[in-house]
Amino acid sequence: MKNSGESKNTIKAIGMMSGTSLDGLDIAAVEFEEHNNKWSFKLQEAETISYTAEWKERLETAHTLSGTDLTKLNAEYGLFLGEQARHFIDKTKFAADLIASHGHTVFHQPENGFTLQIGSGAHLSAKSDCLTICDFRTGDVVLGGQGAPLVPIGDSLLFSEYDYCLNLGGFANISYDKNGTRLAFDNCPVNIVLNPLAEEFSLPYDKNGDLGRNGKVDETLLKKLNALSYYHQQPPKSLGREWIEAEFLPILNETDLNTRDKMRTIYEHIGMQITKDLSGKGKMLVTGGGAFNAFLIERMQALTTIEIVLPEADLIDYKEAIVFAFMGVLRLKEQVNCLASVTGARKDSCGGVIFLP
Repeated sequence: MKNSGESKNTIKAIGMMSGTSLDGLDIAAVEFEEHNNKWSFKLQEAETISYTAEWKERLETAHTLSGTDLTKLNAEYGLFLGEQARHFIDKTKFAADLIASHGHTVFHQPENGFTLQIGSGAHLSAKSDCLTICDFRTGDVVLGGQGAPLVPIGDSLLFSEYDYCLNLGGFANISYDKNGTRLAFDNCPVNIVLNPLAEEFSLPYDKNGDLGRNGKVDETLLKKLNALSYYHQQPPKSLGREWIEAEFLPILNETDLNTRDKMRTIYEHIGMQITKDLSGKGKMLVTGGGAFNAFLIERMQALTTIEIVLPEADLIDYKEAIVFAFMGVLRLKEQVNCLASVTGARKDSCGGVIFLP
């Protein structure tokens, strides 16, 4: 006899993610299934749309724009996202129930009560002809939270077999359970500082960490970076471009080191900041573009007893887009998708603004 209490439902969602390192727009088509209050997922299709030089420059300099120009960019970027989503749906024939878009972060100042991710949901929804959910961070900030990181709800419900989940993107962020409570925070900068240094060699990024591998650790610079006050704060805490410009780059720019030595020192810094938050035995899932950086992974593994697990390339590339799709699903079902234990908000919340086509 079938268990009358058994419940099962499936929902199809598209997640769209643009990270701080501006390497492109990730789009993931995911089928989620809820079975007896447990979630599973299948990644059906995924791709990364590289930004043109023009789009990259517009997004990179968005924080310098006037109010009028930023509003215009918000609308135009929303149309761009909608066009990409429509093209993706037409190409893959994926019958999406919703699109969940992170947008592109321009300002992130939770201490001042605001955060801004552009990419107008109204424009995106109208252009894609699909229900769209965006602006996932603001509600948490209003509740006194950091509005970040948001991915831990996915780590908790979709990747619970791992003791730690680490994402290596523009910034490194980690998520784990401690005494039954989910904790997560940004560890340190990664590609947001490494990529501009690689560009000095006319490379978009440091492939496999080869540039940094050939440099030398400078103990003076390493000590100054490790002494930054952020690293000694207790979570909840998060990082943004503003912190890089105000705190990190001045230290980096005052040294006369060659670029390879700067990079090698930053690799050591990243490895130390991430592994100091790990303890005991267990497994850590590592995703994001930095997971392909062989030297960075080697340095982390040398500094910890935790086993570093690199999944298949699609999960490395698209985990954040998958989780944002999942956050959209939770928003549509009016379930918690933002954890106060992670962000420091007054309470858990269900974040995201819904736009109907």
